Amino acid sequence: MKLKTSKELVDEAMDKIKTLSPIEFKELQKQKPDLVLIDIRDIRELKKTGKIKGAKHMPRGMLEFWLDPESPYYKKDITPDKTKVLYCASNWRSALAALTIQEMGFNNVSHIKGGFQAMVDEGFETEIID
Repeated sequence: MKLKTSKELVDEAMDKIKTLSPIEFKELQKQKPDLVLIDIRDIRELKKTGKIKGAKHMPRGMLEFWLDPESPYYKKDITPDKTKVLYCASNWRSALAALTIQEMGFNNVSHIKGGFQAMVDEGFETEIID
């Protein structure tokens, strides 16, 4: 049996999800001011680099549980109808996570090409995490 590589999984996800550049995200933010920007990185990454100002932290390992209204871990402030844009350090984890929640039935999800650093390079403000 040939194992599927992580790169193959990411490539498959990229074919099925919507990817936004940081500039496209800025435009979407203007059109949908109630959208939710979600940082799925590990808390250690956030403590090291901070996060994009206003982003919600939802670690990838809890994402499905926090977004599922039937889960005991559901976060009520991020309702299924809200547009969700995910990012990670580059865009591999966010691609996989976006595909997963899309497969859960969310049709209002995308992710950021280039992730956190691309957003910083585009001038997005960051904030420190304690």
